[in-house]
Amino acid sequence: MDIRFTPEEERFRAEARAWLAANAPAGRPPEHDLTARRAFDMAWQRRLFDAGYAGISWPKAYGGRGATLMEQLVWYEEFARSGAHDPTTLFVGLNHGGPTLIACGSEEQKAYHLPRILRGDVLWCQGFSEPGAGSDLAALSTRAVIDGDDLVVTGQKIWTSFAHVAEFQELLVRTDPEAPKHKGITWVICPMDAPGITIRPIKTIAGGSDFAEVFYDEVRIPRRNIVGKVNEGWQVAMATLSFERGTAFLAEQVRLTRLVDQLVAVARETPFADGSMALADDEIACRLALLRAEVEALRSMTYRSVSRTARTGMPSVEASLIRLFFSELQQRVLALAMEILGPDILTWDAEGSPSRASRRDAGPAGWVSDYLIGFAATIAAGSKDIQRNIIGDRILGLPR
Repeated sequence: MDIRFTPEEERFRAEARAWLAANAPAGRPPEHDLTARRAFDMAWQRRLFDAGYAGISWPKAYGGRGATLMEQLVWYEEFARSGAHDPTTLFVGLNHGGPTLIACGSEEQKAYHLPRILRGDVLWCQGFSEPGAGSDLAALSTRAVIDGDDLVVTGQKIWTSFAHVAEFQELLVRTDPEAPKHKGITWVICPMDAPGITIRPIKTIAGGSDFAEVFYDEVRIPRRNIVGKVNEGWQVAMATLSFERGTAFLAEQVRLTRLVDQLVAVARETPFADGSMALADDEIACRLALLRAEVEALRSMTYRSVSRTARTGMPSVEASLIRLFFSELQQRVLALAMEILGPDILTWDAEGSPSRASRRDAGPAGWVSDYLIGFAATIAAGSKDIQRNIIGDRILGLPR
C-alpha cells in the first residue's frame, strides 16, 4: 500500500481546506422541513459548482472536476473534516442518475439533464425498491407496456427518498414479464409531475418523512426517456457502480471518527446516578477506546482499498467488507451514546422529533435521531446479509 500524497495533492488539500473554511454554510434547516432542506442543498451545490468543486469525480467533459482517485480521497477527507453538510437531498442525481446518464445516456439526455443535476437546479429520487423487491431488486414487478411513443407504467415503489420534492426519478420497470428476472427490466427517466403518479410520504421512527411510497396508475412516459435499450435496464443500473470507487465513503468514516471524539467529550461531562462521570467507569472507557481503535482500523482498510484501486484501475472487491464493518460500527457507537446519556435523552418536541435538549450540537441531527436512523445503516445500499453473501462469494471463495 502506498498512500503518500504528492506535492500537487497536498497543494490541492490546502486549497480545498481554505475554500471550505471560507465558504461552507453554517447550520442547516430542520430534518422534517424538506422544502427548506431542498432549497439549502440547492444553494450549497450551486456554490460548489461555481467554485469548481461540484462533480468531483465526474469527467471534465460533462462539467465535473475530473479529479484523480487520490484527489477525490483528499477532497472527501477535507469536506468531512470541515463539518460541511452534504447536499443529501441531491444525492440520487449526483451519485446515481447523473453517472448513469454519463455511462449510458443519449447525447440529448446528457445535454438536458447533466448541467441541471450538477448545478443543483433539480432533485432526483430513486424508483427501485418495491414491497416485494428490496434486497432482491431483480424481482421487481412494476410493469411498463410500450404504446406507440410512450411507456405506460403501472405499479408501486417504496422507500423512495425525497419523492415528494423531486422533479425526476430513476425508475426501473419490467417491460418483458416472460424474460428471466434480470433480463426484462428497463431504466427510464420518470418526470415526477406526470399524470397518474400518487406520492404518500412515510413518517419514520426518527420523526421525519424523507421516505415515500409512489404509485403509478397508467403513467405515460415518453420512450425517449429510456436510458440504454429496452429490457437492458439491469446492465444500465449496474453501470453506475463504475463511478463508485470507494472514496466518497471515506467522508462518512471521517465523520464517524469525529462522532466518537464527541462521544468521549460527552462521557467526560455526563454524570451517573452516583455523581461520577461516565468516563470514569472502566467499562465505558474501554468501550470508547475500542471504538476509537476500530474507526482508525476502518480508515486503514479504506486507504488500502483506495490504494489498490489507484494501482490496478479496478474497484476493490473489499468494498462490501468495508461497508458492512462501517454500518455495524456506526450502530455500536450510537448504541453506546444511548447508554451514556441515559433515559433523560428520550425527550420529544411537539412535532414528534427529538427535542433540542437531546441533540449533540446546534444542528438538526442529534444523538437520538442518529441512533434511530442508524437502524437503517445495515439495510440501506444492500443489507448486511447481502454484503455477507458478496464477501463469502468474492473474497472468501465460498460456494453460492
